[in-house]
Amino acid sequence: MQSKANSVNEYINDLPKDRQFAMKKLREILLENLPHGFHEEMNYGMIGYVVPHSIYNDGYHCNPKLPLPFINIASQKNYIAFYHMAIYLDEKILKWVEENYSKYSSEKLDMGKGCMRFKKIDKIPFGFFTELVKKMTVAEWIKLYEEKLKK
Repeated sequence: MQSKANSVNEYINDLPKDRQFAMKKLREILLENLPHGFHEEMNYGMIGYVVPHSIYNDGYHCNPKLPLPFINIASQKNYIAFYHMAIYLDEKILKWVEENYSKYSSEKLDMGKGCMRFKKIDKIPFGFFTELVKKMTVAEWIKLYEEKLKK
């Protein structure tokens, strides 16, 4: 589900009340804990955290007019999603997620290649995300992206 919201606040305010708290909390965690240089914006109809063109002029290889994406959070039809590009590309980050998720949640991890899904909104392990989002700097993300994904 892609939103047509023009701002992050509009996106959150358009959500059902039961999802607003979770999205606000995830946003707060990202804004407070992401390393310096990532920028928040609406991206792909979701809330995105990107490397802006002012830092990485090449942009995203799929569409260089777009900034380099890193993390997105979204309220989907049946769950809240947390998309993290480094989980997909970095074995160390993936291993950390797999080894540490159970320390923060008794729920089974529902994960795709780079997406974690939370059907039970009241069970989102916010402390887990506080730690996860600190694990990669902008420079490390650009290096990994160029090594593994950029063509």
